[in-house]
Amino acid sequence: MNNKVYTIFVSFIVALGGFLFGFDAGIISGVMSFAGPEFNLNEIQSGWVVSSPSFAAMFAMLFSGRISDKIGRKRMLIFVAFLYAISAVLSALAMSYEMLYIARIIGGIAFGAALVLAPIYIAEISTAENRGKLVSLQQLNIVFGFFAAFLSNYFFNKYNTSDSTFLNDENVWRWMLGVELIPALLYFILLFFVPKSPRWLYLKGKYEEAKRVLNKIHGNERGSIEIASIEKNINTDKNKSKLKIRDLLKPSLRFILVVGLIVGILQQITGINAVYFYATSIFKQTGIGTDAAFSSGVLLSTISVVFTFVAIYLIDRMGRRPLLLIGTAGIAISLLLCAYGFNQATYQLSEEKINQLEFSESKKLLPLANKIYENDIDFKNDLKTTLGNKVYSKNDGAILEAATNINANLILIGILGFIACFAFSLGPVMWVLLSELYPIKYRGLAIGVIAFVNSLISSIVQLVFPWELSNLGNALTFFIFGVIAFIGFFILLKILPETKGKSLEELEQELVVET
Repeated sequence: MNNKVYTIFVSFIVALGGFLFGFDAGIISGVMSFAGPEFNLNEIQSGWVVSSPSFAAMFAMLFSGRISDKIGRKRMLIFVAFLYAISAVLSALAMSYEMLYIARIIGGIAFGAALVLAPIYIAEISTAENRGKLVSLQQLNIVFGFFAAFLSNYFFNKYNTSDSTFLNDENVWRWMLGVELIPALLYFILLFFVPKSPRWLYLKGKYEEAKRVLNKIHGNERGSIEIASIEKNINTDKNKSKLKIRDLLKPSLRFILVVGLIVGILQQITGINAVYFYATSIFKQTGIGTDAAFSSGVLLSTISVVFTFVAIYLIDRMGRRPLLLIGTAGIAISLLLCAYGFNQATYQLSEEKINQLEFSESKKLLPLANKIYENDIDFKNDLKTTLGNKVYSKNDGAILEAATNINANLILIGILGFIACFAFSLGPVMWVLLSELYPIKYRGLAIGVIAFVNSLISSIVQLVFPWELSNLGNALTFFIFGVIAFIGFFILLKILPETKGKSLEELEQELVVET
């Protein structure tokens, strides 16, 4: 195996933590269709099961880098893979709502640490020429993880039929969660084949081992150059550990800190993880049925993969600013299109449709026959009152399919447009921009703080999303997200700098205002 192939191989293994994040995030969209009714969860409880990993991740993001400075990147990543495996097993075996969210919190600690550690490790083994492409492997792995999860959910749902002797509504969600054990164990095993970070080894005074690793990765000639570079920057690395969060509040850093925070908040507050994590539920709201909702999730994740490749192709050609501005405008238009589509929907259950429903309590709906509802809130509230929350939650796909009169294609176009625009803009470009905005002395601390805020916003959005759908309705929920994206576009238009084609030193001179 030559040096270049070996570097890609090692980077890909480490970036598998991103695959597991995407897999975990995608899986839960199908799980809640079954686990919610199983434990009779209300909207806030459903939101907490989904959002608890993001809540745990934000704390892991703050501390994992510092812990890895002490015990090593490789050892920390192996521990992360172990946590992923434990989370998968405990989630599949959960006997209560509490056990389910605690198991998912364990997984959240894992993916929060992985999302920070993988780029750090990859940056430390790569050269300046290939660093961008190798670090981008993490984003690719995330969207591949989403794709694998939606595909897995689709097949589990497809074979969960009344004729099946293996799968049923009570255990299918456990298999959906438990299958994550396979990639988690693969990740755990493969990490033993990656070397320790040469930069970390050098910081710990293990110079000979660091040189052996660098020579193996880059060859003797380039290895010597990398060692010289490490020695040149070692004092800066040591000074980084002495920084405190309040150092980011210096007047000279104010502008780039505001830019980073706005982009970090906008990435999550427009609802991307709500759409990903609740994709199956959202597609059910269109009345296309449970089976079609699961298959639409596969289409959604495929679009995400395709447009992530578009971002990687364009980011050094078009630049960061055009991609972010075009993407944010597209996100706003797509979300407002969804809001319009849901606002035009009406809901009506005919007596014939009620008699065709295949659950025992369906006859309780006969008093509601032929009543026309102009919005989904009143319709769903009457259904919950009539059937009870547990029965409604278990059969909502079939009921909405029978009752909904909506332009489902319009909603699908809006959702897929949102995913596509996010995948070539706010998704990957945010992390590239953050790695370029800050002087090397402050970069790790600044990215950690912004990642914390980013994950906090993500967990809040996921937590309240089921409540929003239930109490504000589909149309108003998507309208709010769309307006936020619209406002975000004009803020970025005003403040966003272009970082393409400039050295980090040039950017520091331009963006850091000395006082």
